[in-house]
Amino acid sequence: MNDSRSGLAMGAGAYLCWGLFPLYWPLLDPAGSIEALSHRIVWSLVFVALLLTVTHRWGAFRAIWSDRRRVGFLALAAVVITINWGTFIYGVTHDKVIETSLGYFINPLVTVLLGVFVLHETLRRAQWVAVAIGAVAVIILTIDYGRLPYVALTVAFSFATYGFLKKKAQLGAVEALGAETLLLTPIALVYLGVLEANGTLSFGHQGVPNALLLAGTGIVTAIPLLLFGGAATRLRLTSIGLLQYLAPILQFIFGLILFHEAMTTARWVGFVLVWIALVIFTVDVLGGRRRVLHRAAENVAA
Repeated sequence: MNDSRSGLAMGAGAYLCWGLFPLYWPLLDPAGSIEALSHRIVWSLVFVALLLTVTHRWGAFRAIWSDRRRVGFLALAAVVITINWGTFIYGVTHDKVIETSLGYFINPLVTVLLGVFVLHETLRRAQWVAVAIGAVAVIILTIDYGRLPYVALTVAFSFATYGFLKKKAQLGAVEALGAETLLLTPIALVYLGVLEANGTLSFGHQGVPNALLLAGTGIVTAIPLLLFGGAATRLRLTSIGLLQYLAPILQFIFGLILFHEAMTTARWVGFVLVWIALVIFTVDVLGGRRRVLHRAAENVAA
């Protein structure tokens, strides 16, 4: 019971942090999206290095590099999460917070499709219905935007792919983040060096608060990952699956109320269809888990 309560608190804390992200990244102005992304990579590595030192887990971290297959998955994951982080930062700093939230709403549906086309999994009828409704929603939103909702689709597909690659790598959150950011840091440092040479670097030239906020990107990246890692070991996957909607709900509310982003009738229709798809999908997943547990109990009784 205590583990469940602490797991619930950790999971809620992780998704609350992710939901609050749209409030943080605009504070980094005048740093551009790519500079903010570069700082996020570099300072995440610094913070993870401190964690590895405090927790005495450098041995586990060094062991990663002896497995070429695992390193390959981590390298791909590093590229994908860079795309995800960069798109997210671009979205929340360019008046596309609601569209960014849409990406995380449709992420479960994209994950399901990834399972079908990559892992050759079979979907139940209700899951196909949910995916079909989600596809209709994307079509409606495309027509209304006059373009594909590219921010939402990039966020959804990159995060789903990242989750798949992390599952293949099978590493703890801290070690994995450390490996990914270590692979990316040389590129990030080169970019920051180019900005400094051109006289356009914000860090160190826009006051102490700006520098501290940029350095803080490492902390705000690592903390929810650590909370999520703790929740994952204490909660059932279905509980985590339900908690994941907390972040995009907050992002949607912020985009609508705080950032005053436009929601036309067609966009409301598109979002409502996505929410209907998620309800169908979630109910089916919960029902499927109950059926599995029921059959397991029957087998034990027999």
